[in-house]
Amino acid sequence: MKSAQILDPFERPADTVTPDALRSIEERVLWLSTAIIHHANRVRPNPSGLKVGGHQASSASITSIMTALWFEHLTDADRVSVKPHASPVLHAINYLLGNLDERYLTTLREFGGLQSYPSRTKDPDPADYSTGSVGIGATAPIWGAIARRYVDAKIGPAGKGRQYSLVGDAELDEGAVWEAILDPSVRDLGEIVWIVDLNRQSLDRVVPNIAAGRLASMFDAAGWQVITVKFGRLLETLFTRPGGDALRERILSMPNAEYQRLLRCTAEELRSRIPGDGERAPEIATLIAELDDATLTAAIRNLGGHDLDALRQAFADIDDTRPTVIIAYTIKGHGLPTEGHPQNHSSLLTVEQFDELAAKMTMDARHPWARFDPETDAGRMCAQTARRLARAPIQMHTPPTVPDDLGRTPGGTSTTQAALGRALLALTRDAPESAERIVTVSPDVSSTTNLAGWLNKVEIWSPAERRNWFDDDAETIMHWREKPTGQHMELGIAETNLVGLMGELGATWSRWGQPLFPIGVMYDPFVERALEPWSYGIYAGGQSILVGTPSGVTLAAEGGAHQSITTPSIGLEQPGCVSWEPAFVIDTEWTLLAAMRLLGRPDGSSAYLRLSTRPVDQSLAAVPTDPAARERRRRQVVAGAYPLRRVADPVVTLVGMGALMTETLAAADRLAAQDIAADVVCVTSPGLLFEAQQARRGLAEAPTWILDQAFPADRATPMVTVLDGHPHTLAFLTGIRGVAGAALGVSRFGQVGSLDDVYRHHGIDTGSIVRAALDLVGAAGS
Repeated sequence: MKSAQILDPFERPADTVTPDALRSIEERVLWLSTAIIHHANRVRPNPSGLKVGGHQASSASITSIMTALWFEHLTDADRVSVKPHASPVLHAINYLLGNLDERYLTTLREFGGLQSYPSRTKDPDPADYSTGSVGIGATAPIWGAIARRYVDAKIGPAGKGRQYSLVGDAELDEGAVWEAILDPSVRDLGEIVWIVDLNRQSLDRVVPNIAAGRLASMFDAAGWQVITVKFGRLLETLFTRPGGDALRERILSMPNAEYQRLLRCTAEELRSRIPGDGERAPEIATLIAELDDATLTAAIRNLGGHDLDALRQAFADIDDTRPTVIIAYTIKGHGLPTEGHPQNHSSLLTVEQFDELAAKMTMDARHPWARFDPETDAGRMCAQTARRLARAPIQMHTPPTVPDDLGRTPGGTSTTQAALGRALLALTRDAPESAERIVTVSPDVSSTTNLAGWLNKVEIWSPAERRNWFDDDAETIMHWREKPTGQHMELGIAETNLVGLMGELGATWSRWGQPLFPIGVMYDPFVERALEPWSYGIYAGGQSILVGTPSGVTLAAEGGAHQSITTPSIGLEQPGCVSWEPAFVIDTEWTLLAAMRLLGRPDGSSAYLRLSTRPVDQSLAAVPTDPAARERRRRQVVAGAYPLRRVADPVVTLVGMGALMTETLAAADRLAAQDIAADVVCVTSPGLLFEAQQARRGLAEAPTWILDQAFPADRATPMVTVLDGHPHTLAFLTGIRGVAGAALGVSRFGQVGSLDDVYRHHGIDTGSIVRAALDLVGAAGS
């Protein structure tokens, strides 16, 4: 039975396909994808002599699947993630559909040309998802489906359609794939369709024990529909003959490597090898003796992933009420001279082999880029497909205006982590249009990261409303109300899933013209686990805010396993991301609002906020009361640093960040008691300061004014930098004015203990800051 929400829009194209025309297109796609790689490696000049590469065999493996999908089954509402090594196939199809100019066919892996792997942001032709990092592109359509549903329910129409992932079987080795498949939210996504290109080869070898039955049972256990496409029509016909059941049993039982070896055999060799030495070998020998050589060699290659009729039936059998996986048996290098070779992953056809392939396909090896005559059946099918898949232009919506300042001056003692939840709640009152675009995501740590109040206010997103059985429990503080209009998404404890979802929520502005403000919260020690997929989401155009909290060895009681060290340098090193580590509540609010203003726009950026659970006296922030001075402070906070304390005739500068500002200010007081005047600067973003320094040297484009305001030349003194993280994060600051410096921080695994003990162990306590300053002052005076 069809789901009213999902399936009505899933009407498939009418069956107007001519089988011969489809086979012609399949062959032309194989030829073009092979030629694209051949030109890049064998024809285009290569002065450096370095390998260009490409994956002819991996492309050939999936050519039939992609041909059947694009030219028979896709609609303009569908989206497809193409396995990385099949990018030439995608370019070939786009070329035949008129979506890629011929001049790009000679530019694979060339600067400014076709990318090595499909890229939404860098390729000149359409790619629905960026792929390349194994496992991440495969799961992206899952999170894309959730993002589309969220936009559709919360904001307005975001289109319908299936979300396809074309996955290599070796890609299923990635743990991130199974983390996504097993998440409870996925089993309700009927628009998800995975097609596994089961060629049973990885980069180095034929995979010995890739049991398709085991894979099928794992998908089935996760609630997916499993469709297996093993054999094509020719083999299925042979199985009906006398001895056919024995042949079927023999093929199914032989090891992968043995089967692959058969693909390299002549017909004569096949007749001796196929029967094997089992009891029913004579029956098999009798059956294949009836076949001519051409039929026999074709039969051993007739797997379901290369049979257009078998694929057509598999697509027709999709049940859109739950996710579907189609496991399609294929041959790596199908149709090429390298077919089935165990080391064909990166192998390239020789010039002679390419010429032979051209002759076999009646193509011109020297002028390989021919499209179909528009008056032929294949030409008409290409034109018909192009019209069917044409998408209407996206109507871009401008993100709502996010305020610069919530107008509060927090007092008392508080933490930057608590400030996040309070700022989100304040936005629902003071800037409701902006708050409506916020969607928070968490891997089962909402309550421990101070989001309970926000969750109670905006409720939990779910594809369908679920009853909260604890609504009437007076002792329940955090209410778990699940509705399609909720603004918080909770995943299982899998950080990779969280940032994958963030990336797709952050791409809605470019997919459907509807910007969101995705904010993902996780424990800072686990940010590194999530960093690679989050980085890939940024590369693909996803703009989001990642909040790492709590952080650092400030988590003294948690010990080394939960104490992050290297995360402060993320903002220095991650492209497309601005990072802030605020020290005070007001700094947290200002940087959060600034991060939100970066989202949902073509020139936008992601952001990373590193927060703490350490209670801090908010009076230490010394927020100016004059409106103009307050605004000046806000601009400095957002730009990366601000002078927190200025003294007459300073002899040393203390630079602190985040939770260590308490110790930094205390150290300044102790130095003052010794008649050593110290300026104090609070850094909020090392990355922005580094970019400003690079821009001053002509190596980047960024504003530089913050350097003069935070570190003016007339106040240049020896500098002590200190943070709850690796000391190299701030060590570059001495280079702004060329002063002597001491960089304090954490460069060893943490220890369990009291805050004072742990800070002292790492040399970031007040006493250590004072000693470092005295050493610098003494050295300067000697």
